[in-house]
Amino acid sequence: MTDAYQAIIDRCAGLPPLRAAVVHPVRPSVFEAVEQARVAGLIQPVLVGPAARIAAALAEAGLDAQDYEIVDAEHSHAAAARAAAMAGIGQVGAIIKGSLHSDELLGAVIDPAAGLRTERRISHAFLMLTPDYPRPFIITDAAVNIAPDLPAKADILCNAIALWRVLWGPARPRVAILAAVETVNPRMQATLDAAALCKMADRGQILDAELDGPLAFDNAVSPAAAREKGIVSPVGGQAEILLVPDIESGNMLAKQLVFMGGADAAGIVLGARVPVVLTSRADSVRARLLSTALAVLMAEARRLGQVK
Repeated sequence: MTDAYQAIIDRCAGLPPLRAAVVHPVRPSVFEAVEQARVAGLIQPVLVGPAARIAAALAEAGLDAQDYEIVDAEHSHAAAARAAAMAGIGQVGAIIKGSLHSDELLGAVIDPAAGLRTERRISHAFLMLTPDYPRPFIITDAAVNIAPDLPAKADILCNAIALWRVLWGPARPRVAILAAVETVNPRMQATLDAAALCKMADRGQILDAELDGPLAFDNAVSPAAAREKGIVSPVGGQAEILLVPDIESGNMLAKQLVFMGGADAAGIVLGARVPVVLTSRADSVRARLLSTALAVLMAEARRLGQVK
C-alpha cells in the first residue's frame, strides 16, 4: 500500500506546481495537507475566501500569510463562485475544498456561468489503497450522484476509466458493475443497468475497459468466490474499478474500507474542465495529500489532451 501511494506522489515530481484554488479555508486543519502539498511542490495554492478569517486560520496553524496568495471573497458561497470563475478562465488548474459544504462548492462548479461543464456528467471517484487487496482500485460514485440512471452510470464509468488510464494506462482497466447478485433479475434495476452497460461496451459506446456485470462484491474482488460461483471472466476476482449502484452503497463501502480496513481513500471529482479535490474533515492528511496528487496528474493529462 505504501509503495502504491508513494508511486503516485512520485509521478508528480517532474511537474510544475499546479495553481489550485483552495475554497474558503477558514479552519487551521485545512492547511495540514495544503501546506504539505505546497512544500512538496505539488501545488501553488490560491486561498479564496474572507481574507481576515483566512489570515487568522493561517496564524493558528503556525503559518505565515505572506507565503500564500489570498483572493478576498465575502463568504463561502462567494468564494466557491469566485474559484469556479477563476478555473473557467484558466487562472487556476484545480479546485480544492476548504471549510464549506460539498454541495455548495459543486453548485458553483456546475453553474453554466463558470464554464466548467463538459459533455460528461460530474462524478466522484475514490482511489482505494488497502493492504487486503493486491492492487489499487477505484470506487465510483460514492459522493455526488445519488441514484444514477443508465446514462449517468455510463458517464460515471467513463470518468473513472479516464482516471485509471491516466494513472496506469494504456492498459485497459477491469470494471466490475456491482449489484447484490451476479445474475440479471428484472426486479433489480442494478442488474439490468449492469447488463446494458456491458452491451454498450460491446458496441463501442464505452471504450478502453473490460466490463463485466452484474457482479456481487465478493466475486468482483475474490478469485476464490468467482470460481465458486462458476464465473468465467477477465474481471471476476480482480476488478480495478467498482461501479456501485447508488451513493449509499458506494459511500458505505468506501468508508468501511477506510475506518475498519485501514485503507487510504483519495477522493476527486471528475467530468469538469478542472479536477476538484473533495475531501472530508474526517480524512487523514495522507489521504488529502494523495487526492491533491490525483488532481495534479489529471490536470496535466488534460493539458496534454489525454482527457477530454
